Amino acid sequence: MLRFVHDLQIPPTSNQAERDLRPAKTQQKISRRLRSEQATRQRAAIRGYLSTAAKHGINARAALRDALDAAYPGPP
Repeated sequence: MLRFVHDLQIPPTSNQAERDLRPAKTQQKISRRLRSEQATRQRAAIRGYLSTAAKHGINARAALRDALDAAYPGPP
């Protein structure tokens, strides 16, 4: 339960996920409109992917390029 005391790489709170979502929610409030459920899920998936890549030290552009290359490898 207090593992973060012994391992300084572990944050003392689990609020990172909430902090990752905060910019999207703020943008939603500013624009005063809700998008479709599908668009919201797609945007959240992309933001989550980029956030995870950044936490692993991977450049956002490189992460997107690699993801698209894997999804659409081109003609055989």
